[in-house]
Amino acid sequence: MNLTYEEAYNKLESILERLESKNTSLDESLSLYEEGIKLYKHCNKLLENAELKISKFSQLGIEEDFNTMEE
Repeated sequence: MNLTYEEAYNKLESILERLESKNTSLDESLSLYEEGIKLYKHCNKLLENAELKISKFSQLGIEEDFNTMEE
């Protein structure tokens, strides 16, 4: 999956709205649910990767460089 976090999140929200509308058949609901799980996992993976990057920056002391640039 090659979506940004925002794109995947928006698609996931759309799927949730469709599932909550109660106008979907069982087959369509199952298909939407499956797609939603994939999008959820993709979003979660992107967040974990971002957290790792932030953690690495913090360990390297780069966070301090950003703070001095803001002042």
